[in-house]
Formats: sequence, structure tokens, C-alpha cells
Amino acid sequence: MCGINGIYAYNVAAGQPDRAELIATRDAMIARGPDGAGEYWSADGRLGLGHRRLAILDLSDRGAQPMASASGRYRVVFNGEIYNFPDLRRGLEEQGIGFGSRSDTEVLLYLYERHGERMVEHLRGMYAFSIWDETAQTLFLARDPYGIKPLYVADDGWTFRFASQVKALLAGGRIPREAEPAGVVGFHLWGSVPEPFTLYRGIRALPAGHTQLVDRGGPHPPRPFASVSGLLGQGAGQVLPSGDPADLLRPALLDSVRAHLLADVEVGLFLSSGIDSGAILGLMRDAGQEKITAITLAFDEFRGTGDDETSGAAEMAARYGARHVMRHVDEAEFHGDLPAILAAMDQPTIDGINTWFIAKAAREAGLKVALSGVGGDELLAGYPSFTDIPRWAALLRLPSAVPGLPTLFRSAVAALAPTRMPPKAAGLLHYGGSWHGAFFLRRALLLPFELDEVLDPDTIAEGLRRLDPLGQVAAADPVRSGSASTRIAAMESSFYLRNQLLRDVDWAGMAHSIEIRTPLVDSELLRRVAPLTARFSGRAGKLALARSPSLPLPDRLMQKSKTGFSIPSSTWLMAGKDQARQSRSLVSREWARTIMAGWDR
Repeated sequence: MCGINGIYAYNVAAGQPDRAELIATRDAMIARGPDGAGEYWSADGRLGLGHRRLAILDLSDRGAQPMASASGRYRVVFNGEIYNFPDLRRGLEEQGIGFGSRSDTEVLLYLYERHGERMVEHLRGMYAFSIWDETAQTLFLARDPYGIKPLYVADDGWTFRFASQVKALLAGGRIPREAEPAGVVGFHLWGSVPEPFTLYRGIRALPAGHTQLVDRGGPHPPRPFASVSGLLGQGAGQVLPSGDPADLLRPALLDSVRAHLLADVEVGLFLSSGIDSGAILGLMRDAGQEKITAITLAFDEFRGTGDDETSGAAEMAARYGARHVMRHVDEAEFHGDLPAILAAMDQPTIDGINTWFIAKAAREAGLKVALSGVGGDELLAGYPSFTDIPRWAALLRLPSAVPGLPTLFRSAVAALAPTRMPPKAAGLLHYGGSWHGAFFLRRALLLPFELDEVLDPDTIAEGLRRLDPLGQVAAADPVRSGSASTRIAAMESSFYLRNQLLRDVDWAGMAHSIEIRTPLVDSELLRRVAPLTARFSGRAGKLALARSPSLPLPDRLMQKSKTGFSIPSSTWLMAGKDQARQSRSLVSREWARTIMAGWDR
């Protein structure tokens, strides 16, 4: 795991890039790569690449970047892991390629040499990388299908820039901080900034599952090569053999966990008392991992409640023979870390504090890599949204279509005391009568008609026009799949998972130089499991996951109600206020205000 950046002055009228800018951008990402730093400049000085290294595979200097091909024609900077690189390497060696390192980075160079832009069709992993072709004077960028690894780009018509972090690009000092209304509005609607937008008009995310080529004529439009929605839609129509879902899931899950254990350092685990991380722990043992360090967070505020993860996590650690590290976090540590949390948060988000503290604990335990159970609910229909959205759309379709009724209902709700109705109840008839609207309602932080509480009218109008939130949701919906679970899995994966959970995993893990891997978020696993996702309902998918290790999870923990990976943020953030009146939604809104009030734009 690393931090990458680059500057390409492609326009003949542009001045040569400034080395100080390249280094400032690179070293703003030092936490992403404390083990080493490198830079490369093209022969004419118009292209510079920077790299910060967190050494995971081939810990020697042979794995340093920017890395060159044997001919010197190609240079690569890479952030992520290619889990099928041993197979890819063997295939390239059979073609006569000799390797100078044991890293997955080098494989990228020779795949590009052989296959050009179609090289991404061969990759399994989490990745964001760029390859410079000195002969063709082209810069090639790519990002994995789920968007696990971030990659941000900026183009001013003269010079193209990219980096792993928005704040790193800003640290270079050459990109204006003009606000992007779609990003600002998007954060207040969703609680995270939806791709491809950022808070800044001049910086965009390279979309997940896309490549981009930059030549002397400038950047070409990003080109899609894979999408989560597409893979889910394709899988929904496949015919599966009959049998126990756990038996069908097991080989695919074990294959993914085994692939994600690839490292030259110890790979640990973030362990809660839930099914996702517990099943991964059991599968790690099945994959042959002998030494497993499992990290669990403990809070005095949760003791004796259903949110307390400690006893269940301890039971699973003992069941699978893991070294269990229980890390206590209190309110004083939370408030003490808060300035550092906000500084490390690359884009605003109402989540991620939990990941900050467990990554901090992992670093204290001596780990550089840890697996996480993120993604299990999207893959296996584990969220309440999988039942709520179809039900809402069916019940509210007719009343929401009655002219004037949604507005009348909203006014009636607004007239009630806020504590008598949930904050989003006013939007039920406005949004709940369609699948896309119901999903938006389910995941929204604020609804569009609430934005005037926090933003000015011009920002709202332009932001909604540029963002088109319901249009974005519709674009992620494989509606022709015919499967309710497939459609919701695609929407959850394209929004909540990608824009919030995975982004939080990246910034919060990297803040502590921890590479967090997500074996339940894997494109090859998705291809194999998508036909099952289409058929899961209720708790069937998660129970199949619980039974997938050769030694299944304990029955007691299988039946435990879902709590999520939570911290007592309502207590800590709302100190001094009436705790009984603070719903989770209200706490999230208060946290969003806190973030934006202190955000440096």
C-alpha cells in the first residue's frame, strides 16, 4: 500500500513541472508510505512521478518505486495489491520475461508491455496505478472495479496531475480551491462525497473500474472496463446447481481469503462479534494461516449492552486459536484524537472513526496489514434495505403519485414536534414510491428540501443540477436483472460501500500506515457469488457465510442481532445534550456540521 502522484505538462505551451510541487504532493502522503520515497522524471522533464512506499511484498529495495521495465521504456507507480500476481508472473516467465524483484508491481509493467490498456482484464486486486511510456509519451491510469483504492486527477488544459489523496493534490499549491457545488451538496445529502466529485471543482476521482490515457493532446475521457452493477446483473441470470448455499459459497470465499493473505509481513484481522469478521477468521485458519492476531475495540459505555463486541469476539478468537488484542477506547482519547482525525480525513465523511481507532490499535500491535469484514452485507443481502426498499416502493407507489399529496404530507410532518417523527419521515411520499427514491431516502443524511438549513440557495440549485442524485442511483441499478437483491446490492455497493465504507477504510487505515484488505470486496469473488446474491433474502446469505468455515461460527453468535461496527459517538459527540432525544440520524447530522465547520477549503 502506498501513495502515488504525478505531473504531466502535456501541452507544448505549458512550462515544465516544478519539482517542489511533485515532492510536496508526494510527501503530504508520508503516512501512506513511511518505508521509502522515490521520484522519476522523463528525459524532457515534462513528466514527473512520485511514490511513498509501505513495504508489504518484497521488502527489499528491489521493490522500490517508481519502477522501470528492463528496457527502461516504462515506469510505474502503484498503490494496492495484485492478488493473482504469482499466476500472472508465471505466465509472463513462460513467455521469456525475467524479473528483478518479487513484487507485484513489476508484473504491471510487463502486462502493459504485452496487452496495453487491456491489461486490466487480467488483474485481481485493489489498485490504482499509473504507467508512463517514454517512447509514446503517454500516461496510463487505472483503478480497480470496486474503487477500493482512490485516485484523484486534475487537468487545467495545460498540465495533468494525479494523486492518491485530494489533500495531497492541494498540498502541491497549484490547484485552485474553488468549491464544487455537487461535492458540497453531495456530502450533505449522503454523508460522504459521491464520485466522481470532490469538494473542489478542479479535482475529480477517476471512476472505479475505469482507465484513462493522457497523451500530448491531453487527457482522453475515462473508459470503463468493469462495474459492480454489471457483474451483479450478469450473475443474476446464471443457473446454479442445487444445494446448501454454504456449500456453494465456501470455495469462493476460501479462495478470496487465501488470496488476501498474500504478504511478506504478518496479516491480522479486525474482529467484532459479527458474522463477517468471524467467518473470515475461520476461513483464515482453513487457508493455513497459523499465526493470527485479531484486534477488537472495547468501550465502557457499551458494557452490558447489545453493542458490546468483547465477549463474542473473545469467544471467536478462542474458537479459531487467534491471539486476541482487546483495545479500550474512551471519551478522552476520542476528543484528544479528533484534530488528527479531521486532518487525516481526505474527504468529509460522517463515518470512519471506528476504523481510525482499530487501525491505530493494529499499528500498536505491530501489524502492517489487517483483513476487514467490510462488504459482507452488500454481497450477501445483509442490510435491512434489502427488505425495506421493495416494501416501501410497493406500499407508497400509489399515494406518492397523487398530485399534491407528497407536499401536503411533508407539511403535516413539519408541523409536528421534531421528536415525534423521524427526521426523514417528511420525505416518505416524495421519495419512497420508487426503488431509486426509496434507496436515496434510506441512505440520505439530509433530503434536498432540508438543504436550506445548511447551504445557500445558489449552491443548492447548482449542486443538485450537477449531481442529479436520483439519476446517479438509476445509473447504478441493473434493473433488467429481475432480482430485488441484485438491484439493491448494486446500489449499496456503488454508493454506501464505495463512497463511504471503502473510502473510510483507506484514509483511516493509511493514517496509521495500515493496509486494510477486504476479502468480501473482491471482483473475482463477486463474479462467482453474484448468482447467489440474486437469490438471497432475509438472513440466508449471512447464515451461509457463518457456516462457510470448516468449523462454523457458534450458533449463539449466528443468531445474534446485527449491531454494526459502532462506537459510542452519540455519547461523545452530544455530551451535555439530552441523550434520550438523539436519534442516530440526528447525531450524524450534528457530526456533519462539526466536520464542515472546521473543514479547510
